[in-house]
Amino acid sequence: MSSRENNFPQWFCVRTQTKREHIAAGHLRELEGIEVFCPRIKYRKATRRGKIWWVEPLFPGYVLAKFNLAEMERTITFCQGVRGMVRFGTEIPPIPDSFVESLRSEVSARSDEDVEIFSVSPVIQSGDEVEIAHGPLQGMHGTIVSVAPAAERVKVLLEFLGQTHAVDVDLFSILLPRRPLP
Repeated sequence: MSSRENNFPQWFCVRTQTKREHIAAGHLRELEGIEVFCPRIKYRKATRRGKIWWVEPLFPGYVLAKFNLAEMERTITFCQGVRGMVRFGTEIPPIPDSFVESLRSEVSARSDEDVEIFSVSPVIQSGDEVEIAHGPLQGMHGTIVSVAPAAERVKVLLEFLGQTHAVDVDLFSILLPRRPLP
């Protein structure tokens, strides 16, 4: 049975204009009978102006929307900020409710204030192997000796000039090790 023939609301993936996910989500929320989920990540990023908070969508270029496809497909497709629906050929596949609900519960468990915005911070431990990404020691590899999260600094054990040295480095100037997902 095609998702177009169902007469009940289902979740679908809606493609948005580039960097306009939150705008498309806002316009979709104004429409009656549509529920929208647009999770965003908030994190600290080092820039030339210093460290700033950065907010990006969890799914760049997409939002999730729950609606009756038979009644609302045209309205959704021509909504401001929307580029269309995600399709496989002529089929617009629904997203399982269980997936969206588990994603929502995970996001709300990690969120600070807004249900759809959650903060992430680097997870680093003593003994991790890292690479210096910025500054005069760029490209050098070392081992984390200690972490000072409040000062956003780490002490890295580096070997250069034939000796081992413990150097204080900005947390945002190192490449963190990849960790497997739990």
